[in-house]
Amino acid sequence: MSRSSRRGSRKVAAVALAVSAGLFLASCADNGKDSGSGDSAESGSALAIGPVNEQSNEGNPVKGGTLTFSGYSAVTTLDPAKTQIAGSVAGSELGAIYDTLLRYDSTSQTFVPKLANSMSPSADFKTWTLELRDGVTFSDGTPVDSAAVSSSLSRYVTNKGPQSSLYSSKVASVDTPDAKTVVFNLNDPWTGIESMLSAGPGMIVAPTAQKGDQFTPIGAGAFTLEKFAPNEEMILDAREDYFGGAPNLDKLRLISIIGSQATTESLKSGGADATYFRGLPNILDLIDSGYPGYLDIPSLSYLSMINAAPGRPGADVRVRQALALATDPVALDNRLNEGNGLPGQVIFQDSSRWHNDAAPIGVDTAKAKELLDQAKADGFDGKVTYLTMQENSAQAMALALQSMANAVGFDFQIEYVNSVSDIVKRVYVDRDFDMATGAASLPEADPFERLYSNLKTGGRNNSTSFSDAQMDVLLDELGVATSNDAKTAVLTKIQERATQVVPWQILGNSPWLGVWGENVHGIQQSLDGIMFFDQAWKTN
Repeated sequence: MSRSSRRGSRKVAAVALAVSAGLFLASCADNGKDSGSGDSAESGSALAIGPVNEQSNEGNPVKGGTLTFSGYSAVTTLDPAKTQIAGSVAGSELGAIYDTLLRYDSTSQTFVPKLANSMSPSADFKTWTLELRDGVTFSDGTPVDSAAVSSSLSRYVTNKGPQSSLYSSKVASVDTPDAKTVVFNLNDPWTGIESMLSAGPGMIVAPTAQKGDQFTPIGAGAFTLEKFAPNEEMILDAREDYFGGAPNLDKLRLISIIGSQATTESLKSGGADATYFRGLPNILDLIDSGYPGYLDIPSLSYLSMINAAPGRPGADVRVRQALALATDPVALDNRLNEGNGLPGQVIFQDSSRWHNDAAPIGVDTAKAKELLDQAKADGFDGKVTYLTMQENSAQAMALALQSMANAVGFDFQIEYVNSVSDIVKRVYVDRDFDMATGAASLPEADPFERLYSNLKTGGRNNSTSFSDAQMDVLLDELGVATSNDAKTAVLTKIQERATQVVPWQILGNSPWLGVWGENVHGIQQSLDGIMFFDQAWKTN
């Protein structure tokens, strides 16, 4: 591989995982407090995945008006092949333009058709057949047919979209036997294709969108672009010819307000009608205030990343174990969050459908000292540097971690940087860190992809350089598991192995909330916090 190709690959990895860093770091900037130990049951938190303050007797939809949605981060590109798609990063905004082939229904915990009419697997899950709806068109009037779907997916792979590597490794070929049918022929049994087609790859771009270097956002969604002012606002117009019927709303105004407190104030004052954000105190405030919405608790959404590359302290598994054993997330939560957080040391806490009985590593300062002393006897000087943001709550967390690590004999230093982008560059591009704040944020629908990208040996998204042959085998087993029971069984083994080899220092989970005013109705939830507005409406 050429040097320039390696640089390109690293940039793609940074884009793909910047979302994970951003999820945690912005959450940390808001409160820095979602920490803990053991299982979430120990924390006493009442937070649970699902709808909050459900609306009833909503009445008939009202036509007209503009809905203002504040996303978690500003949209920087209108091309779904150029960004990681999630509720926190462009998912709801670009979903309004493109739709997705499938949508994850959190109530039934199944994938349901969106642009597609149906999708079904063969008995061995190695062939998936997607049937398209009749009469669906892109906003330029061209048909959404099998050729367009195949072309869009090929374009996504050619452009090295964040999920393209996994897609290419799993999908052997795509057939289009007729205009309505797309057949995916897989190398192995795989259910994760449903998740993928509910995210970035499933946002189908019209063949007419790309002309040379010029890209125009032409999709099949319920809205079309009127204005795009990066880091300011995006205005979308409703499509009268949308396949699901003309949206109730006339327009969508999409903005990004920085910080949970400012976002909360905007929602309460009517400056925003709906929003996605993280920040536990504000989440609790809005739930207690009666605002309707949907709460999710992604797994592995609050952790410290440990660089296991040769020459780093974390290359020694004893050092990783000692750091984990020395840190009590419940004590951190009590100290920094008055016990209201979601502390835990396991990958899947009891709020998750994938929760299992595998034990956490636990807190054992005597054992931590013993392991650290062994590492020091072999030449380790005890020094480890923790990378975090120059922000009050992030500093408080860093100092708490430092106190616990130093108590067992570490020389734990803290390095502060000014922004999330600084950490993204250091962690995901340069990989120049010992420890750093981070998150993997595994979706409830299908945790495989992000586990795989974070843990697989040699993976371009494996920014910690973690490598373990047994974990690789387990990840491959998870990739071909086709039932929830089979997946849970493998995930239990992954937890057991993670307890031994400590790929991260798990501190707990950080919830997110999609929330809207009581006068807003009809917002649909999908995978990973993505919201759809084609059925949304609002009253005065």
